Amino acid sequence: MNLPIDLRSDTVTKPSPAMRQAMANAEVGDDVAREDPTINRLEALCAELYGMEASLFVPSGSMANQVAIKTWTQAGDEMIVDLNAHCYNLESAAIAAVSGVQVAPVEGKRGIMTAEQVEARIRPRNVHHGPTTLIAIENTHNRGGGSIYPVETTAAIGEVARRHGIRLHLDGARLLNACVEKRVRPTDYTRHCDSATLCFSKGLGCPVGSVVAGPREFIERARRWRKVFGGGMRQAGILAAAAIYALEHNVARLADDHANARLLARGLAEIDTLDLNPDEVETNMVFFDCRRTGMAASELKQRMAKAGVLMYDTAPYRIRLVTHLDVSREQIIEAVGVFKRVLMSA
Repeated sequence: MNLPIDLRSDTVTKPSPAMRQAMANAEVGDDVAREDPTINRLEALCAELYGMEASLFVPSGSMANQVAIKTWTQAGDEMIVDLNAHCYNLESAAIAAVSGVQVAPVEGKRGIMTAEQVEARIRPRNVHHGPTTLIAIENTHNRGGGSIYPVETTAAIGEVARRHGIRLHLDGARLLNACVEKRVRPTDYTRHCDSATLCFSKGLGCPVGSVVAGPREFIERARRWRKVFGGGMRQAGILAAAAIYALEHNVARLADDHANARLLARGLAEIDTLDLNPDEVETNMVFFDCRRTGMAASELKQRMAKAGVLMYDTAPYRIRLVTHLDVSREQIIEAVGVFKRVLMSA
């Protein structure tokens, strides 16, 4: 038995020995003074990857999103997001607390909004409303089940945004998962957006760090807000070296995580008391409903943890499982067996 098997999140990944060596060898300087050569190299690489003029390294994906929102908006504005968007649900109400911006949520399908839904939510420009100044999409969509925005939908939303003079921000924390799965380039998405993020501490296996990319003038303003938020770091090239290593070695292998998620979903679908559709598994996330087990999600989570499989409950009867580089195909097969034993004995 190779336990515990940690399926809570792809954020639990640990840097590999090779990544640690790259970090140890990193050339560093003071990044606040823009003197860290490894940070500068990473920011240039990410700007090129996303087809943007510039990018900015920040400690977390949440900070990347919130820096972008703060930079694009003013207090009293309104922004459009999916009802289950990470920046709206899982970033400690920072949109309101930090930017003073009101949210107009749209109920997308598995997190994916249509251009028609977005356009219908844009406020008329009159004194009774806070102006709609920003739209944010999330690709892949976490609470949507790791769902992938179609390139065509992104393009259509981008066209709506441009026509109305509104900025479009892409929460691309897991964008490379979408690109690997659909065999497209990041720029196929980002060319329709005004800004975009990328997180290194999820499927890419880094200990910490994200970037936000966009026009050069936007990034200059975002740099100031990063400092305000306490995100200005000094010899952060140690962290940037991990991100560069990940971009060079850990992108193509995201396909392994997706294959393992599909294997996991097919195995769980064989358990009569679990409700899930394996066909909805697009990337590295598997969600299921456990209502028919007779247990709340919190109880099933506890029983599975005792048996050696870790996972998160996201609603009273909903569980999320996430595959990543620290979980092998053999462990996925083992995890399915643990589920079957636990539920047979319940």
